[in-house]
Amino acid sequence: MKLDILAFGAHPDDVEMSAAGTLLAAAALGKKIGIVDFTRGELGTRGTPATRAAEAEAASRILGLSVRENLGLPDGFFRNDREHQLPLIAALRRYQPDVVLCNAIHDRHPDHGRGASLASEACFLSGLRMIETFDADGQPQQPWRPRTVYHYIQDRQIAPDFVVDISEFWPGKWASIQAYKTQFFDPNSQEPVTYLSTPVFSQFMEARAREFGHIIGVEFGEGFTRQRPVGVRDITALL
Repeated sequence: MKLDILAFGAHPDDVEMSAAGTLLAAAALGKKIGIVDFTRGELGTRGTPATRAAEAEAASRILGLSVRENLGLPDGFFRNDREHQLPLIAALRRYQPDVVLCNAIHDRHPDHGRGASLASEACFLSGLRMIETFDADGQPQQPWRPRTVYHYIQDRQIAPDFVVDISEFWPGKWASIQAYKTQFFDPNSQEPVTYLSTPVFSQFMEARAREFGHIIGVEFGEGFTRQRPVGVRDITALL
């Protein structure tokens, strides 16, 4: 299945928190979208890998994903090396995305910055024909390199290179976040309180989206960075 946009996330819920509105906006334009999670979030304080998988499935339905898969890399311990590059390269060749979204270039959680490097380098390596990967039937995959790679912004403040207007899609984004019931604020939960599970963090997520929206003159936005300048065909179409 060829995708227009593939979003990588170190953990299930990374993409929902930082890029779900962008995916929803693309889907509304008829684009095929998907998510590949690196880990099962097994080191998380709240919930279990099984509950996180069920939550990811619920979020996927809300987002209308064409595909979602989990690579099962070790939470907290994956590295940017050959062993962990190859599964990403295989996924890129399997879905042949034109655009890749991936973790923030640096962030509070070390998996995020490491995931950003892992994904960015995999996007380059996936275009090299001398690197061999195979599909589920054991057939060699063809090289594929995405047209562009963008990094979404997560917990730490990073100046965006561009902001996507997600005002129309904020309710859907928020619903996809709330699908992760074990991870975020729930007054009825008996699990330990974490950085993400306080009401203050939920307020922060909305405030961040409003801040990004504010700087481009809309209600809600999502910010992204990239390694090379953004090309523009029609300057009059910019906000």
